Amino acid sequence: MTKPAPLVFEDLSVGDEIPELVRGPLLEPHLMRWSASIENWHRIHYDQRFTVEHDKLPALLVNGSWKQHFMVQVVRQWAEPEGWLRSIGFQFRAMDQVGSTLTAWGRITELTEEGGYGIVELEIGIRNQEGQQSTPGTATVVVPLRGGPAVPYPYPAS
Repeated sequence: MTKPAPLVFEDLSVGDEIPELVRGPLLEPHLMRWSASIENWHRIHYDQRFTVEHDKLPALLVNGSWKQHFMVQVVRQWAEPEGWLRSIGFQFRAMDQVGSTLTAWGRITELTEEGGYGIVELEIGIRNQEGQQSTPGTATVVVPLRGGPAVPYPYPAS
């Protein structure tokens, strides 16, 4: 297996897509383990009867904190070790249910230079197996210029 070329600003273009991450189908044990690991005991993530009968939801729901982690993971796996995630933001617009297969994705929307480094703006999101987008967002990544210095960590806030 060949190692991918180091990430440098000059090799990027607006419209480029970053590698997707796919997880699922997410089953009840996955949701329960995540809830236990972060001590989130809201029953809509592990108690089917409560979720449907009491809260009148269609099925167990994927944890918002799991989706947060997934969004950060897709960006970091693309950017590191040369680049660093500078900022990320997203909104929960739809519920993802147990049994879903989720895909985290990203696309470059803007490229600028700042202080001798490349700044990459991304549109990011999560979609389910039916193509429905549940978690739109944006991220900013700092990457090195070809022949430039390594990106310091932490990168200075602007």
